[in-house]
Amino acid sequence: MSFLSPTLRLENLSTKPIMSQDHIPEEKRYNKNNIVAKWCAPINGKMYRIELEHGTTSGRRMIWVNGKEVLRRDWMFKLVGEDSFYIDQARCIIRVDPAPGFKYEYLLYIDGKSHDQYTEEQNKQYRLWVTTINGVQYRIMLELDTLNLFINDELQKETAEFVDGGTDTLIHINDVDFTLQTRSSGNKLSGIRHTLLANHVEIPEAKIQEIMQEPCSILST
Repeated sequence: MSFLSPTLRLENLSTKPIMSQDHIPEEKRYNKNNIVAKWCAPINGKMYRIELEHGTTSGRRMIWVNGKEVLRRDWMFKLVGEDSFYIDQARCIIRVDPAPGFKYEYLLYIDGKSHDQYTEEQNKQYRLWVTTINGVQYRIMLELDTLNLFINDELQKETAEFVDGGTDTLIHINDVDFTLQTRSSGNKLSGIRHTLLANHVEIPEAKIQEIMQEPCSILST
């Protein structure tokens, strides 16, 4: 004979962890104070901010991409290990390793390459400009292999026009006239030179390698 209330029988108990956050809206689950590691990386012409939440007491591990939850694990008794996810068909892995002093080391891999190695390669494959005009920030990325041009992660469809000495690509956004000039440097080692103008004023090129080490500098947080 059982003295348990019918509502307390094993078959009636919920199988969901009581600490699950499913009932909390995503925008409220995201808390910058819980982030223990973050990286910034351009993938297919778009810039992504990747953040990790690692709860050593709760056993919760969450991965956010541009503020959106892409992976969540609750009640993890093993605090080290790796999790994989995809960003625009690129396979990403975040690995948690133990470090001296009861601490942890967090490593990001993109398509099998460490974040540092990936950063070096992207520095050779892209050109980046960052500027703010009339209170609006613009991030312009040029993919050198395809010559695809992205402005704030949007692929631009304008085509280049031939001019004396090279090509010009004209783009009009929010009363701003962007001109991407492609010219020969006249030096075989230097190759093609790319210059970006905004309202006829040249914008200095940003260093992708430096920008990627400062995730919050070009992506809203």
